[in-house]
Amino acid sequence: MRNPLLLTALTAALLASPALAQSQGAAQALYDSGKWQEAAAAAAALNTSDGLALAAEATTAGAGMVADAQKKALFQKAQEYANSAIARNKGNAEAYFELARAQGRLAQFSGILQSLGLAGDMKKNLDQTIALDPKKAAAYVALGLWNANLDSKGFIARRATGADKNQIAPNFEKAFALEPNVAVHRIEYANALIVQGQKAEAAAQLQKAVTMPAETFWQKRDLEDAKKMLAGLK
Repeated sequence: MRNPLLLTALTAALLASPALAQSQGAAQALYDSGKWQEAAAAAAALNTSDGLALAAEATTAGAGMVADAQKKALFQKAQEYANSAIARNKGNAEAYFELARAQGRLAQFSGILQSLGLAGDMKKNLDQTIALDPKKAAAYVALGLWNANLDSKGFIARRATGADKNQIAPNFEKAFALEPNVAVHRIEYANALIVQGQKAEAAAQLQKAVTMPAETFWQKRDLEDAKKMLAGLK
């Protein structure tokens, strides 16, 4: 004879399992609370383009919380998720953005030639993101950083990729116009300014960032990062 209490407990456990999340919203809620591993599993289990893009986002974000030795594998996994998302829907701007983001992080753990190749792919995917969604503020932020980081690496990197320091500020300005109260945009601009040797300007951006609202786990983490960066520039 079946035990109804046991069945009820098993059912509740299954419904609570992140891997069996019933919606994009449930996976997003896990991610917003900082449970990136559960969020990635839940989002990927949906087997949709949006779900896989979220799985890529969660995996890339989570890589920032693990030891350096583990990061590269996570960025590669995020890239796989994003490619799968694109395969399911070639019109998903978010999927192209997450692919670009994973490639940018992966380039930091690659050799010179491979990193330049990834930089080229990243630019193509950011351009495709904007073509599909011109209001994707984070894509302009990523383009600003792309130009800043590659320009700072010298002539060979600029020649190989087409990076242009004159494209840094305009891209960030587009992002600010679209999303004026997102702290991470200001923080990333500060990062771009620092690699360009403009510390005073970076501090001004961080001063703005620390006054902005933070609701999710990741936004609160960004705010703490901004405070630490600002203290380090004083």
